[in-house]
Amino acid sequence: MQLKIMPKKKHFSAGRVPLILFLCQMISALDVPLDLVQPPTITQQSPKDYIIDPRENIVIQCEAKGKPPPSFSWTRNGTHFDIDKDPLVTMKPGSGTLVINIMSEGKAETYEGVYQCTARNERGAAISNNIVVRPSRSPLWTKERLESIILHNGQSLVLPCRPPIGLPPAIIFWMDNSFQRLPQSERVSQGLNGDLYFSNVLPEDTREDYICYARFNHTQTIQQKQPISLKVISVDELNDTIAANLSDTEFYGAKPGKERPPTFLTPQGTESRKEELRGNVLSLECIAEGLPTPIIYWIKEDGTLPVNRTFYQNFKKTLQITQVSEADSGNYQCIAKNTLGAVHHTISVTVKAAPYWISAPQNLVLSPGENGTLICRANGNPKPRIGWLTNGVPVEIAPDDPSRKIDGDTIIFSNVQERSSAVYQCNASNEYGYLLANAFVNVLAEPPRILTSANILYQVIANRPALLDCAFFGSPLPTIEWFKGTKGSALHEDIYVLHDNGTLEIPVAQKDSTGTYTCVARNKLGMAKNEVHLEIKDPTRIIKQPEYAVVQRGSKVSFECKVKHDDTLIPTIMWLKDNGELPNDERFSVDKDHLVVTDVSDDDGGMYTCAANTTLDSVSASAVLRVVDVPNPPFDLELTNQLDKGVQLSWTPGDDNNSPITKFIIEYEDAMHEAGIWHHQTEVSGTQTTAQLTLSPYVNYSFRVMAENSIGRSVPSEASEQYLTKAAEPDQNPTAVEGLGTEPDNLVITWKPLNGFESNGPGLQYKVSWRQKDGDDEWTSVVVANVSKYIVSGTPTFVPYLIKVQALNDVGFAPEPAAVMGHSGEDLPMVAPGNVRVNVVNSTLAEVHWDPVPLKSVRGHLQGYRIYYWKAQSSSKRNRRHIEKKILTFQGNKTHGMLPGLQPYSHYVLNVRVVNGKGEGPASTDRGFHTPEGVPSAPSSLKIVNPTLDSLTLEWDPPSHPNGVLTEYTLRYQPINSTHELGPLVDLKIPANKTRWTLNHLNFSTRYKFYFYAQTSVGSGSQITEEAITTVDEGKLAMASRQVDIATQGWFIGLMCAVALLILILLIVCFIRRNKGGKYPVKEKEDAHADPEIQPMKEDDGTFGEYSDAEDHKPLKKGSRTPSDRTVKKEDSDDSLVDYGEGVNGQFNEDGSFIGQYSGKKEKEPAEGNESSEAPSPVNAMNSFV
Repeated sequence: MQLKIMPKKKHFSAGRVPLILFLCQMISALDVPLDLVQPPTITQQSPKDYIIDPRENIVIQCEAKGKPPPSFSWTRNGTHFDIDKDPLVTMKPGSGTLVINIMSEGKAETYEGVYQCTARNERGAAISNNIVVRPSRSPLWTKERLESIILHNGQSLVLPCRPPIGLPPAIIFWMDNSFQRLPQSERVSQGLNGDLYFSNVLPEDTREDYICYARFNHTQTIQQKQPISLKVISVDELNDTIAANLSDTEFYGAKPGKERPPTFLTPQGTESRKEELRGNVLSLECIAEGLPTPIIYWIKEDGTLPVNRTFYQNFKKTLQITQVSEADSGNYQCIAKNTLGAVHHTISVTVKAAPYWISAPQNLVLSPGENGTLICRANGNPKPRIGWLTNGVPVEIAPDDPSRKIDGDTIIFSNVQERSSAVYQCNASNEYGYLLANAFVNVLAEPPRILTSANILYQVIANRPALLDCAFFGSPLPTIEWFKGTKGSALHEDIYVLHDNGTLEIPVAQKDSTGTYTCVARNKLGMAKNEVHLEIKDPTRIIKQPEYAVVQRGSKVSFECKVKHDDTLIPTIMWLKDNGELPNDERFSVDKDHLVVTDVSDDDGGMYTCAANTTLDSVSASAVLRVVDVPNPPFDLELTNQLDKGVQLSWTPGDDNNSPITKFIIEYEDAMHEAGIWHHQTEVSGTQTTAQLTLSPYVNYSFRVMAENSIGRSVPSEASEQYLTKAAEPDQNPTAVEGLGTEPDNLVITWKPLNGFESNGPGLQYKVSWRQKDGDDEWTSVVVANVSKYIVSGTPTFVPYLIKVQALNDVGFAPEPAAVMGHSGEDLPMVAPGNVRVNVVNSTLAEVHWDPVPLKSVRGHLQGYRIYYWKAQSSSKRNRRHIEKKILTFQGNKTHGMLPGLQPYSHYVLNVRVVNGKGEGPASTDRGFHTPEGVPSAPSSLKIVNPTLDSLTLEWDPPSHPNGVLTEYTLRYQPINSTHELGPLVDLKIPANKTRWTLNHLNFSTRYKFYFYAQTSVGSGSQITEEAITTVDEGKLAMASRQVDIATQGWFIGLMCAVALLILILLIVCFIRRNKGGKYPVKEKEDAHADPEIQPMKEDDGTFGEYSDAEDHKPLKKGSRTPSDRTVKKEDSDDSLVDYGEGVNGQFNEDGSFIGQYSGKKEKEPAEGNESSEAPSPVNAMNSFV
């Protein structure tokens, strides 16, 4: 058995220990309790290559532990170093660390050498590495005379640095006299050796202070080389200088700076070799010269470059591979390329390796009589040699031990005794380095002991691993068993994991895992046990996580974070921004489950994390806040490539405020013509920062740019510099050119003039040209100022002209304009239409035909024909009255038209006139025609007078528009009972010459409804309605008077007052409803009592009667309302032409259908007195009101 010493663990909650880390600790180097006898172990020592600062005391460390405590000794350069003989050297008490006091006297170089420390006690001796002590050095540059360098533009150059060799090597950089680093680029860069390489030089490289600096970090000193002067001149300057002052030999280089393919400045040739040690950084460099400047590319010939370990430095001139291994050996190729060619260089890389451990020897604790092994395995390139030492002495010359047998990299121990205790050293070395490891063999007989403290309480989160520690020691190696509870059996591997170091692992702890666990350690010398306790807690969870938010600058944002946790654990909630503390700003407030940020700024954007921590676990959830806003305005506007009619505008975009810019809007201002007014020029994509703008001549341009993103548009940028384009001839002519005469003998030419922006130059004028279209005359031209009209006088009446208006300025003429046609002024037509004919269609419609006038007689643009017509005499009434003349206009060259809305049974007169733009021509001969009979209008009034017990007398006035000869009246009536139900309908014919009629044999005290209308031979007219009540029987009234007069009773009076109040309220409600569009009860009643055979048309129905021919004369049905005086007056039933046209603009299609309307232009004549108006009524008044 070998494994006997278990690590003593630091006790903390197992739930907080990552399992991987815990198990890594189990296989670390083993410790023997310090109260037991043990050989020395080196615990601390200085590095193998120990570079010291010569200005400070030298401290060489060597610390060790053991029982008994070890003593220390040193060797220097392989011989014993007697520190007692050197007063400057002391050893720290209880330690092997040396302190060499060189600050008081002495030099560091005196103590340069190889030191080794030995720690020894009765059980053996341990040794340190060979510690090479060297003082750091920062030597000065040797003095040298540096000649000025003069180069032709485009030549290559290498400025050497050659720093002095220091310890450790210096860090090289180039600066000027002002300690400013010299700028480097693909063209100019520093090599790994410190030289400064120019692929080609430019005049801007000229300077007198190229200085190479060497910084020695160990001593914090900087050394500088003498400044180097460089002058780069052109070919002409070079020739002049040679001729005047210098010889050719004073120039650095002789090749002219022409364009050339690349060649390598370093490394030289086409192949080179590079060797690197395993674990280091492999750096490969290729720097090329050429014109244009070459670009460097890298490839690995027999493989690919490692993705995660490959880096490029120095503008890709240096390839670096970190943690290099033997697999990185191979051929690497760098390629330098420009437009004239390419060059290749192959670097063969070999990776060597200093020794590295495969298995370092580990301490052995054995009991007497046991067996064991020490194994020392290392690798390297080349393969390292393995050597063994015992107590610091090569094993070959050490005292013999019969329990020990050496087999290459392994020492086998058998039947060990206490005298077998010793410290063994394994040395693995090759030409690139060595490894040294100490491992002791300690022979002990010890009963078991538990190193873990008793009664530790482990608290673990449910569903996580629980690791219960039981660090132990004993020799021989004790066996470990675990028990749960006081009477439980040993725990086995089926549910639990028992680790070699004694730890019990519960892979997934549950609530029922809670309890007391006992660890028992046994060997042949005894037994030890220890109890620990386990509690399982509910995990902490974030049940409401913060969410990703996008907000606009200046607004407010809130993140929510709700946490659920074990009741016995107290969580702490912390908000973080970008994994750091929240800004100390009053805009940030945390209230229970929320983080609120007000007045959000750009700096507030980032990742916000809600972290909930307990003593056992922690959870977190994060959300990103993106602060957006309209972009900042562009800046640095610059005008380049300035041409006569174009310029390139470039700008620098402002911050997009986290919302990508989608487009740029460019506007211009014309300071010459429209100062202060900005116009849209163009738009470009949000990825562009330049725009080629097309410009107009003779404009003083300024430009500004706005950026737009999904949030909105930025404020405009500052205006660019002004740019005045050169003047040029106009590139366009006036538009909207017209020629129209205002008088019979003139031609008015008008046009829309160019604006200042379109003038293209100063002195804008117009050349106006005209000639008759049908003649052979030459063009007549005149140049006018910047106006918009020119009048040509003395023209023939209404003659077609060709017209041109051409723009010109001080530079020249615009392109030749196209001719447009116009006409000179119109005059009144000379001829009236002839052969006027009338065809009466029906009682309200007639069709008129006429012959067109000759077009030459129109003397203008034919607009149409106009019919004047009026009613001269009625067939039913012979007295003439003056009426209005009505007008209808028919557009175009029409030869017929329809006259609607005529009065039936009337005599009309009409004439026709032709119309042009100047006015009307002479009227045709008047033509008369008659309209046939139609249905009459409703009787003008209807009154019921002299009501008696059984009779009612009706009086009426004839219809205001009989529209023919009345043949008779028709009276229909029916009773209405107390429930408003209608009784039987009675028909009665009354002669046409009557205006009064008495109805006898009616029922007393009964309401009747009457329907009354007139008739002609064509048919029945509109009806008028009325209601009346017969009087009460006086005998019944007398009988009622003998009864008790209840009207004098108090209860009746009160009842009547209540009824009256209720009626008043109902009237008010009805009036309000009517004002809001409700239906009035009287109207409902009339509708309910309407004649079932003749239903009146509703006044608000919106329907309108249509024309009918002579064979179908149906009356227009219309109801009426009864005024308070029981007199009904019907509205004038004449068809109104307002429903068909607009006066002189009224139009009809060729088929007679109406397309125009009347206007107010009328000629007054005596009118017939057949119009009437409806008397006002409360209902009508209310209708008018609403």
